[in-house]
Amino acid sequence: MRHPLDTLDWPISTERLLLRRAAPDDLDATWAFRQLPETYEWITAATVTYDDYRERFLREEQLVDMLLVELDGRVIGDLMLKVQDAWAQEEVADQAKSVQAELGWTIDPSYGGKGYATEAVRALIDISFTRLGLRRLHADCFYDNGASWRLMERVGMRREQHTVKDSLHRTKGWLDGLSYALLAEEWPAHE
Repeated sequence: MRHPLDTLDWPISTERLLLRRAAPDDLDATWAFRQLPETYEWITAATVTYDDYRERFLREEQLVDMLLVELDGRVIGDLMLKVQDAWAQEEVADQAKSVQAELGWTIDPSYGGKGYATEAVRALIDISFTRLGLRRLHADCFYDNGASWRLMERVGMRREQHTVKDSLHRTKGWLDGLSYALLAEEWPAHE
């Protein structure tokens, strides 16, 4: 099945950034920031060695959901849009296919604090609702990852769940988890 991102013309520009589809040639550019301790601490599937990262990065299921964030021709981060079916009762399940998505992001820490992550995620939200016609977006993070949940709040996502010590972190043990979401009708571009 064709990924919804394949239906769009890439790259897409924002005020300062360029969003584009990831390709195998982007391996080194993404490894440069994903292997940093401040990034590695929070990403879901961390890889310790370059060879392990290459193997994971080059998987088709990894690349298909990934967009890259560029600033002046330099890759400064990546975004994930994992389109999913919504839960539904059997007789209406066909209406729930590919109507929502999970969002994810990783930004090179040396570019933090300048609004690039906010700009990139807002653009991805707008693309998801206005160009792809998705009805709902959601994202999860550890409660201790304040930068991530503050970003979710900045872009207008609503905190839907705060779970207590249900999320296992590779070095910190059991931590609280947070879930955020946003509906298409809540997105400012629809007002």
